[in-house]
Amino acid sequence: MQNILVPTDFSPEAHNAFEVATQLAHRTGGHITLLHVVDAPAASGMITTGGVVGGSSRHGVYMVQLLQQTKRRMHELMYEVARKFPEVQVQDRIATGHIDDSILEVIQEHQIDLVVVGAQEHHAVTHLFTPDSHAERLVRLSPCPVLTVKHPAPNFDVHSIVFASDFAAEADLAVPSLRQVCTAFPEAELHLLDVVTSAEQADAALERIKAFAQRHQLAAYQPDVYNAPKVRAGIPRYVEQAHPDLVVMLSHGHTGLRHFLQGSVAEAVAVETAAPVLTFHPPVEVTR
Repeated sequence: MQNILVPTDFSPEAHNAFEVATQLAHRTGGHITLLHVVDAPAASGMITTGGVVGGSSRHGVYMVQLLQQTKRRMHELMYEVARKFPEVQVQDRIATGHIDDSILEVIQEHQIDLVVVGAQEHHAVTHLFTPDSHAERLVRLSPCPVLTVKHPAPNFDVHSIVFASDFAAEADLAVPSLRQVCTAFPEAELHLLDVVTSAEQADAALERIKAFAQRHQLAAYQPDVYNAPKVRAGIPRYVEQAHPDLVVMLSHGHTGLRHFLQGSVAEAVAVETAAPVLTFHPPVEVTR
């Protein structure tokens, strides 16, 4: 978590993510790239100065004014960090074009380790009628881990980490990243959570958790089995009751028709769970 990207649209949710990212950078000795994407279909490419972006004269004047305003707001955020954590380096980037494509390009170009993105918390029922959010698409498509933040966290102290999984063989792929998270927050208690859809499955789930912990020599952990009608609903309900500081999950990154039919539990949990949710993909070559 050294090289952190924070996309911002200057909304309260984006500021929540920025607050968490700066605290992470302070803790890990990392640095932050603050990115704003100007939705200008006629323009493309990275912009680091207030230059005119093609088109008519009127369009050019509008873009200059927009970019100047954006630069001012970015510098205000950078000054905010300089006052709180002067050792944390923040660089600003402004891109034009499609938001999701621009974010993914910056991730690749700057070899980003972690994206911290703000999102509105959705409830499962109402979320069925809302469009796919940028946060969900990042969870699905980002090649690096994504931390989704929904609420203000001026003091991001992680005392409880939940790794939510079914603890099948694929869960083993999460162990290196899970260890990194636990190392970053050594004082946090680790909970291994399996959500089952019937009480009869609870004993088998508990055995899977214990076997997982034994395989990876996890001595200090709390096994948790939670019963809910659906897994994607069970994790937010568990979080509402247990109040963990961070949820960690694998994301499969399904796309196209398969994604439409199956969905991704991690994507749903990322926006339906009150706590920050850290998602990452297993190695592609192992999951084929």
